[in-house]
Amino acid sequence: MKLDSAPLSLSGISQTENQPELKDSTDINLTTATIEPLQPVVADSPKKPESVAVIFGTTFVTIFLAEIGDKTQLSTLLMSAESHAPWLVFMGSAAALITTSLLGVLLGGWIAKRLSPKTVETSAGVMLLLISIMLFWDVIIG
Repeated sequence: MKLDSAPLSLSGISQTENQPELKDSTDINLTTATIEPLQPVVADSPKKPESVAVIFGTTFVTIFLAEIGDKTQLSTLLMSAESHAPWLVFMGSAAALITTSLLGVLLGGWIAKRLSPKTVETSAGVMLLLISIMLFWDVIIG
């Protein structure tokens, strides 16, 4: 008795390498297979702490890309051109960005102590969705 399916592979060795073809229905050939144990998967296990360089680099690139060409940068550009004092405008805008970032970090730390990461992620997604809907509605109506 021969099956029409393709040979199965366990541990990188195909079934046809381990087992000879059955000649008739009375041949019984049982083989044992070695199955590698799986690593346990623990749901909601704490993440490995990331290195300082990875956290800093990810934050820098994300904020840098988000800020390029936004209204804050355009305002800073116009203020610098109007005032003819680019370094003073730079120091003022840098201080403002640092202050808003500090508020974000402090508020994020406070929220992280009180809510689960899943709740924070879901809430952020809902808020961004609502803002998107409001902006889209403003474009349609306005």
